[in-house]
Amino acid sequence: MKLKAIDLFSGAGGMSVGASMVGIEVVVAVESDSHAAESFKANHANAEIIQNDIREISLDPKYKDLFILFGGPPCQGFSISNTKTRNSENKNNSLFHEFIRQVDEMNPKWFVFENVEGITTFEKGTIVAKLEKKFEKLGYKTSWKVLTASDYGVPQNRNRFFMVGNRLGIDFSFPDKEEEVITVKEAIKDLPKLENGANHDLLNYKKVKITPYIKLMRGNSKKPSQNYVSKNQPYVIERYKHIKPGQNWKAIPVELMTNYKNTSNCHSGIYKRLDPKKPSVVIANYRKNMLIHPYEHRGLSVREAARIQSFPDNFMFKGNLSFQQQQIGNAVPPLLAKAIFKQIIESYKTSKK
Repeated sequence: MKLKAIDLFSGAGGMSVGASMVGIEVVVAVESDSHAAESFKANHANAEIIQNDIREISLDPKYKDLFILFGGPPCQGFSISNTKTRNSENKNNSLFHEFIRQVDEMNPKWFVFENVEGITTFEKGTIVAKLEKKFEKLGYKTSWKVLTASDYGVPQNRNRFFMVGNRLGIDFSFPDKEEEVITVKEAIKDLPKLENGANHDLLNYKKVKITPYIKLMRGNSKKPSQNYVSKNQPYVIERYKHIKPGQNWKAIPVELMTNYKNTSNCHSGIYKRLDPKKPSVVIANYRKNMLIHPYEHRGLSVREAARIQSFPDNFMFKGNLSFQQQQIGNAVPPLLAKAIFKQIIESYKTSKK
């Protein structure tokens, strides 16, 4: 079977990486951010990438009736942590209508709608109900669930909302959890030791016992690339020294936090040193939150953050350092996406028998 796909709001392409892992070919992607679009193109050379506002786009009719359409409209407005613009007036919250429009126009056999878990409680849960009704009118049978990335081979406790729909009348069930949980140590222990502000492209892997996860992430890569670390001020590094694995800003002596007017407003994710024995906390805006390497007194490198998101080592991020970090933080973990796409293919094949 030729399983072809459209990726909307693609970002750098985390969902597309997961799709390609199970044999789905992404033929076109839509992304408004120029840096993310550049990253997508660099890693999916055979796909057509449309860098534009989706509200201005009508896709080529030649893509109609393809296997699957997927994507996640910008989700800041739905996020539970967003206390400023978590309301129906946030213009990003209307972009899910564009996803529905593209499903209507392209008529794919399947679709996957991805978002933050906060969408389930946004406007008292009415958004999810509206999505279900809209897709039902278009002839799609839907299922939805909030999945945790660490249940599917990703070394990160990241919750994401997924709605899967098909116009084939198939009852879709989400994949079962995997038994093995991958820790931060298992995920990044072979990556090179780095200094604060490191700016190395290619370095050597450490000589360690190769875990299945590391083997999967390395693929055919001979050396890890993009070993880039934000440069923090000396006083920030001094704070890092007081924080043990699993601890956050609360472990920092009060006298080193005098520039904070009110530490009671500090989020628990600020100055968080990753616990090597557990999956990571969410890799979102990891530079702004100043997530700390489990052993070294510095922030995470681009390659380390990408590993924790389950991007393979041959995936290259474009743009300057802050843009690369943002793309990683915004992405859907490829292995989480892979688990869903694999289940979809199995459901589809079973229905054809």
